[in-house]
Parts: sequence; structure tokens; C-alpha cells
Amino acid sequence: MNDNVKPSLDTIKPAPLAYENKKFLDGPEGRALRILAEYQEPLVRFRREQIQDTVVFFGSARFHSHSAAQNVVEMLEKPGSRQVASPEWQRKMQRAHVDLQMARYFEDARRLAYLLTQWSLKIPSKRRRFVVTTGGGPGIMEAANQGAAEAGGPTVGLNINLPFEQMPNRYITPELNFEFHYFFMRKLWFAYLAKGLIVFPGGFGTFDELFEILTLAQTEKMAKRMVVVMYGREYWTKIVNFEAMAEMGVISPEDLNLFKIVDSPEEGFEYMKENLTKHHLPPQGGVERVPEIAKTRP
Repeated sequence: MNDNVKPSLDTIKPAPLAYENKKFLDGPEGRALRILAEYQEPLVRFRREQIQDTVVFFGSARFHSHSAAQNVVEMLEKPGSRQVASPEWQRKMQRAHVDLQMARYFEDARRLAYLLTQWSLKIPSKRRRFVVTTGGGPGIMEAANQGAAEAGGPTVGLNINLPFEQMPNRYITPELNFEFHYFFMRKLWFAYLAKGLIVFPGGFGTFDELFEILTLAQTEKMAKRMVVVMYGREYWTKIVNFEAMAEMGVISPEDLNLFKIVDSPEEGFEYMKENLTKHHLPPQGGVERVPEIAKTRP
């Protein structure tokens, strides 16, 4: 002991509690706690809001409603906007017509989410069943959240914090509005409660999410039957040749039964309703089992 060290006469402030130390929590050493928080906090909220299971909608964030896409075309067609048919104007007009054509997927997603939610609200259950869930942003995500909200049901948004600030759409139920930092934790929650998946045309993100779920189903990593619908035969058969994959032996012919391609909201709803009822609802007059949130194979 050094007798020459004298205690300071100044008052020393208490150190921050570890769980209130923002520098620590935001640093590399706090990563494990941040990951755990993105598992535990949503779990608490889903239980509090009585969400037993979900149906997830994936699809492009770039699609717009028919009215919004039509407005862009009409604006570009105004005489003052033509700019003597410049190459830039022609490019914008071509893009606007493509957007108008693809707007049907926005409207169909909205309709399908409406039908699904309308049906799920009538299911006698102590908990909320087959709640429409999206990535929380614009495009197909907004369309599905809007359709569910218009049917009077709760709807989930699993947003992701990005540099260009993807904002949650206005149709998400406030208590079920989530924000994630880690993509893999967001993906976990897409799969965790889902009993059904509806995939609309989309880009890299949609393909990433679709094939991850198909891989989990193919390898039987989920202790449940995932009902997968791919919407829009024209798009999917043009973009991905699943039959050729089976012919070349990279997937089994049986793997083609992991999903069904549909072309209308009504067809998608009837297939989803039939299979969700078959695999995830008790028989007529049966007793509802206590749900096991996030049940997976050992």
C-alpha cells in the first residue's frame, strides 16, 4: 500500500450502470447484448399483443399504387413536360409506363392481405392468428399492411435501419412496428412465427428472403408446414426456371411442391386458407392447443 497516495477531496460521480452505459452498448463489446435485445424485445411484444402466428408478404419496395403510377404518367404527358421528347423525357416515360403496368401487383397484394385478414379475424381463437407481416417499408410491403388495416386487423412491420432511412409505412399497427439493425435478426422474425409466405415480384432482397425460407422448408429445419405462395406466373416463370433446376438435378422434383404459383388474389387466398386450415387449425369442434411460440426442430 502506498501511503503517499492521498484520497481526492473532490466528490467522485458514480459510474454509469453497465446497462445504461451507451458508449459500451454501442461499441463492439456490446454487440452480443444488442443481438440479444433484437430477439428478446420483439418476443416480449409479440406475446403481449397475443400474436400466435403470421403470414409474411415479400415483394418489391419499388411498386406504387395504380393511382400514384397513373399520376406520374399523366404529369409526364402534359405539353409542358415533354421537353421536345428529349432522351431524358423518353426514359422517364418508359419507366413510368412500366411502373403503371407493375402497379397491378400493388393492388393485388392489398386485396390478398384484405381477404386473408378478413378471414383470420373470424377464426375462434384466444390469440391472433395469421397476422399479415411485412418488412415495413413501401411498395408491396405497404400494400399488404394497407389491406390488412382496411380489413380491421392488426398488421406487423419489421423495418430495417438503413443508410437511406427506409421509413415505416403508415398502415402498420403502432404496437407492432419494429426497427432492426441486424438483417439476420430481422430474418429470424420473418421465419419465427410465420405459417405462410406470399412472395410477389421483387429484386435481390425478395429473392434472398424467398430462397432462405425455401431452403429452411426443404431441409426441414422448421417444425411446421410453411405454406408458400408465389404471386404472378408471368413474372416468376420468366425470371426463374424451377423446372429446369429439377431437370438438371440441383433440386428434387418433389421440391417443386414446396410452393404454388397463383395469378389472382382470390386464388392465392383460397390456397392459403385451405392449407393454413389443414395444417395449422384444430379440426371442427377440436380443442385449440396452447401455441408454442417459435417451435423448431431440436
